[in-house]
Amino acid sequence: MLDFITGQNRIDKFTSCFGFILFVATSLGLLRFMLANLLALFYITRGWLEEVVFRNNKGRYRYYAFVSYSEKDEHCVVEELLPNLEQRAETSSWGRISWTNITDSLYSSCRTTCLVSRHYLRSNCCSLEMKLATDQLLVEDRDILILVFLEDIPPRQLSAHHRLARLMKTRTYLDWPEELEQYPAFWDRLRATLVPKHGH
Repeated sequence: MLDFITGQNRIDKFTSCFGFILFVATSLGLLRFMLANLLALFYITRGWLEEVVFRNNKGRYRYYAFVSYSEKDEHCVVEELLPNLEQRAETSSWGRISWTNITDSLYSSCRTTCLVSRHYLRSNCCSLEMKLATDQLLVEDRDILILVFLEDIPPRQLSAHHRLARLMKTRTYLDWPEELEQYPAFWDRLRATLVPKHGH
């Protein structure tokens, strides 16, 4: 009888301990999720206020484009994107923006160009940039977002990223060229999408 009670006590202690660990893990996961969304909400609100309150009367932007990309894809930006687009005077204000200045740079740009790759999809910083860009798209109700896919990404992997999956159904996007002879047409199309429409 004593052995049975001792065994039952061990089971009760294990159950209590397991329940507590599960509670703590769930609470931490929920807290992390809430903080990430609160951070995004803060930046979105701040960017929107700056857009409404501080933008000059003519509505001009400081930059022609904000480039959102994973640091692991930086070679594409430094070695290919910038040299090809900076040949035009209109695209002289480019550069990687630290994530603490995302909203300042994004809302000061006429367009946002997202260079999407598997690295991009795994990056929290890129996820925040995409969220800010799509919210800006809804607020301004104009064609400001340009998607460029650096590689083929399976639909199943894209489906986990709801905003991006929705954008792909409603917007035209560019694929990074695989063949050398495809580059001139690609750069022409990208430059054309970056040209600000009259009045912007």
